[in-house]
Amino acid sequence: MRRAGDPADQMKIVVMPGDGIGPEVTIAAVRVLTRIGEIFGHAFTFEETLIGGAAIRASQAPLPKETLAAAKGADAVLLGAVGHPDFDHLPPSDRPEVGLLLLRRGLGVFANLRPARAWAGLEDAGPLKSSVLRGTDLIVVRELTGGLYYGKPRGLAADGQSAVNTMEYSRGEIERVAHVAFKLARTRRKKLVSVDKANVLEVSRLWRDVVTNVGKEYPDVALTHEFVDAAAMKLAFAPSAFDVMLTENMFGDILSDEAGAVCGSLGLLPSASLGYGAGLFEPVHGSAPDLAGKDVANPVGAILSASMLLSDGLGLRAEGAAVVAAVERTLAAGIRTTDVATPGVGTRAFTDAVVNDLGSRFP
Repeated sequence: MRRAGDPADQMKIVVMPGDGIGPEVTIAAVRVLTRIGEIFGHAFTFEETLIGGAAIRASQAPLPKETLAAAKGADAVLLGAVGHPDFDHLPPSDRPEVGLLLLRRGLGVFANLRPARAWAGLEDAGPLKSSVLRGTDLIVVRELTGGLYYGKPRGLAADGQSAVNTMEYSRGEIERVAHVAFKLARTRRKKLVSVDKANVLEVSRLWRDVVTNVGKEYPDVALTHEFVDAAAMKLAFAPSAFDVMLTENMFGDILSDEAGAVCGSLGLLPSASLGYGAGLFEPVHGSAPDLAGKDVANPVGAILSASMLLSDGLGLRAEGAAVVAAVERTLAAGIRTTDVATPGVGTRAFTDAVVNDLGSRFP
């Protein structure tokens, strides 16, 4: 993770628009980052590269070598979305989504931070009663480079009658993401729940043991453990009870999406994937190809991912906070996209409102 020094430093941000609505929401995020650079005197440079279906359409691999090289040489990476049904006929190893998995592994990002909160004025946007949702402000810390998504052996039998995936974690992999979660909890309400399936899975038993041991180094953080099914139910009935939720790759993928639905829309959710080098920042929503080109995509997830890029990727915390405040004020003013309000505004109009808000606060 890069820490900004002199405000005049050149900071290189690699932008990967990707597929579906990815280009539309990354344009929104880049506009906001550009405005922040103007306001605070930072020199951001943006380099656009191909990934996923966009790369395949250009007769390249889902993650071209040039894309990975650019990402490794960047201060931060901003991603739109990956995936398109046009490529569902391809072998799994050649589909767009492989590009994202390879990018995560290539960058060495192992901790995925996915915040979810109930925004003022949007308490009725989700399926829960506003009285249940009110006060929800949680963050899922998901291990990103292990588990079922990467474990071997894996594959479909030649006769198509069976398949195998392997869930595997080492003690070291669990320890490093646990430290990220405990340190994060210290900056929040000092509550951490570790989610596993230790009553069934040996991997989860190791997970629980390691997290418990790491927790001894953070006596100021209250650690509890939940089985994943119980955590999923509690997330639907009492989301405000959670602060920091730590879990493995697949459980984190599912639970963070549930958190988005609970809070009103996946379009509201950002994420940061952190490791020892450049961080990867992307909205949680998918590529939604049916919405592409219609100016209806919610850019909040991408704009808030840009906020995390500033705060967690470049160490520009005041700048990141300014973006969050601008989004908060825009939503409070009643400006919302159609996925959370009827009638709603379009992608460009919402982005205009956020950029204008920043301009009015920092003329």
